Amino acid sequence: MKRKKIVLFGLFGQQNLGNECTLQAMLYHVRKSIPDAEISCICTGPEDTRSRHGIPAFEMYPASDQGGQDGKNFLPRFLLKITAWAWREVQHGVRAFKTLRGSDLVIVPGTGLLVDHTTGFRGYPYYIFKWAIIAKLCRCKFLIVSIGAGPISHPLSKFFIKTALSLADYRSYRDTFSKVYIESIGFVRSDDPIYPDLAFSLPENTIHEGRRSDTSRTVVGVGLIDYFGQGSKHGWAGRDVYCDYINKTGAFITWLLDNNYRVRLVIGDIGCDMTAIKDVLEFIEKRGGSCGDVQIIHEPIISVEELLTQLARTDIVVSPRFHNIILALMLKKRVISLSYNEKFESLMLDFGLERYCQRLDELDVNGLIELLTSLERDHDNLALRISKRTEECRRALEEQYKAIFKGFGSCRTD
Repeated sequence: MKRKKIVLFGLFGQQNLGNECTLQAMLYHVRKSIPDAEISCICTGPEDTRSRHGIPAFEMYPASDQGGQDGKNFLPRFLLKITAWAWREVQHGVRAFKTLRGSDLVIVPGTGLLVDHTTGFRGYPYYIFKWAIIAKLCRCKFLIVSIGAGPISHPLSKFFIKTALSLADYRSYRDTFSKVYIESIGFVRSDDPIYPDLAFSLPENTIHEGRRSDTSRTVVGVGLIDYFGQGSKHGWAGRDVYCDYINKTGAFITWLLDNNYRVRLVIGDIGCDMTAIKDVLEFIEKRGGSCGDVQIIHEPIISVEELLTQLARTDIVVSPRFHNIILALMLKKRVISLSYNEKFESLMLDFGLERYCQRLDELDVNGLIELLTSLERDHDNLALRISKRTEECRRALEEQYKAIFKGFGSCRTD
């Protein structure tokens, strides 16, 4: 029999460990369900994906053309720009068609593609639209699996996203909020299912309990993020937001140190979050705090496995990184979510932890301290609730994998 060719499509290879979680989960279950499948990836960072996962990878979009920018008049400049863009798209489209030709499945495993606040309509909305059309021209089945959505503001973004969704042979959403949001922009399919984030289906051998030599002190994992405000770019417009976030996070960590907690700093994006760690440590040192290894643990994290290992060595996790929260829940840790998007509130509500969520734009140090002390008081009840719901998520995702891979190979459940 001909080997099945499976193509995974998403925002992979850009060193965001949350996105890498979803890719690793899908890779594992494709290999488990269709052992002899040929797997490749279409992504934003093909070089990193090839080296990290050992699979062929192709760029999601053409490289920008820096030429045609020297005209002095608006109209010539505009025409040159449009012409250059069109030529790049034609060339890339031909390569994309050749890449997908002969494939059986194109799978979009989560990641933040159904948004436009970071890229505009010419970014992620256009890319998923373009590849959905190419997939259908190549007669590939196009699956959108456990995806989140919003915010989407531009009319063209809505058109691109609704068209891509309509071309999909299968759609499921990560949470009720995402499905309702997509319905609010005019795409209504009442029978589309809702399944948990794919990170909940990471192989069990990557999830392990951490052991700490010092069990007398509570270890709080504090996630850091380069936050400049929802939808803001890295620039002066969001600088005040970032400084306020760093100052309040630094004040919270200082309180933890003063009250005999140990702190472990964790990240969710290798390329972005290290600056936030550096700035928080400088804040603490300037106020006379100690940043030595005894009180603040800061070890390198360059993979999902290392992130899991470090989260396993905490007792409580406080983070503004969505997949830091998910991975901590998988490890049966108590969590406080620092939210900048409705996906956080939806996740915490699903686990019955909605009271342990604080908006990042309204960060309150005293409120964080109160939530932390409440978490410690309610340890046993929360641990049982988190464990039960995590297992329910894993079982639900197993059902989804069986459904989407039915007919493509042996869907083993071992």
